[in-house]
Amino acid sequence: MATTLIENGTILTVDDFNTVHKSGYVLVEDDHIVKVGEGDADERTRDEASKIIDASLMAVMPGMINAHTHLFQSFLRGLADDKPLLKWLETAIWPVAKSMDSGNAGMAARLGILENIRGGATSVIDHQYIHTEPGVDDAVFSAAEDLGIRFRHAYGWADMNYHPTLQLTGDYIISELERLYHGWHGKANGRLTFEPAPLIPWGCSDETMLKTWELVKAWKVGNHIHVAETREEIEMNLKDRGNRHIEWLDSLGVLGPEMQLVHSVWLEDNELELVKKSGATVVHCPVSNMYLASGAARIPEMKDLGIHIALATDGPGSNNNQDMMETLKTTALLAKLSTLNAMALLPKDVIRFACRGGSHAFGQPQAIGSLEVGKKADIVLIDLDSPFAMPVHHADSAIVYNLGSASVDTVMVDGRILLEKKEFTDIDEEKLLSDARQSCSELFRRAGVAV
Repeated sequence: MATTLIENGTILTVDDFNTVHKSGYVLVEDDHIVKVGEGDADERTRDEASKIIDASLMAVMPGMINAHTHLFQSFLRGLADDKPLLKWLETAIWPVAKSMDSGNAGMAARLGILENIRGGATSVIDHQYIHTEPGVDDAVFSAAEDLGIRFRHAYGWADMNYHPTLQLTGDYIISELERLYHGWHGKANGRLTFEPAPLIPWGCSDETMLKTWELVKAWKVGNHIHVAETREEIEMNLKDRGNRHIEWLDSLGVLGPEMQLVHSVWLEDNELELVKKSGATVVHCPVSNMYLASGAARIPEMKDLGIHIALATDGPGSNNNQDMMETLKTTALLAKLSTLNAMALLPKDVIRFACRGGSHAFGQPQAIGSLEVGKKADIVLIDLDSPFAMPVHHADSAIVYNLGSASVDTVMVDGRILLEKKEFTDIDEEKLLSDARQSCSELFRRAGVAV
């Protein structure tokens, strides 16, 4: 049995009481947390620890959950800056994505996972909607398995009104969902999981929505969908179906605690009530919403209603990175600006969204999202000894308002240290970056896209 003792750090437990130990310790045995406390661990614990990490001048917090990204877009960042959503899809995403093969997808996923780890994310939900050839999704799963992150593969699908190369038939969608679920769900000590992920309301038929919902219920997994990202998309649904996005989901009977509602920018009061009643989770992507000029979600109101809120970067095609540290600050500031209320969200609220809210989106609130005995050892150490943050009066404030991904010092997932002293432990980062650069160049040549 391997034990790791993290000591002398400021421990942000993000438990039910937001307990903070100004100088405390966390003890890990294998893949679980077995002790959390104030002060020093007892002498026996120190003597028996296989490894001791000195977290002096550091914050120790739960790993953040990046509850929505598109890892394949790691190769597409910066291609279509300064465009609204639908134009961005037409000019940047579709032209290159249609030429992506399994090698490119796997390499882009590896690059994106490295970025997530460096940004303090220990868990990622990848809304993966590029299925250009057999094996693309398996390559993404393999990347997550190899690099050690906790990973939920959300199989994105559209069966109408979408790019012809990327649109799928209902029968093919069901077949691939069943193959990938049985082939990957629960692998790697449970780090790898799977769920269906209808892409957007205007690309998903009622018939296939209902068929995939049957699998969600049978498998007891989640369901992941973009909703109400832009006003234009709402108008499209009103014209074609006569209702708004949340109303449509409710009318189908698929609005429940399994649902992860990504963006949720343009929700009316009745829709907020439907979301609250359903127990669904809203996944907030503030940087992307600002980048695409989509709008500002009503996050403070959702918080007051008791709606589960998770945070995410969105894909690096519309962010243009996957830095959860940046997402923390942007979440707080956008809420203050959009409400003209300086106290709209506090640092502890934002960190809670990224950890506990993210655990609901990930479907594992009992296993991840806080530093508590019995939970998985997904832990991040943030270096507070920085001219950007000192003196640190409140660690949560420094994390949210002062520091960025460069301050992420150590990342542990499932008890395994992936990043230590700001260096990867088992990954040749320089080689991976070189391989990704070559793969991306090959993709763009094949796609006939000049940059």
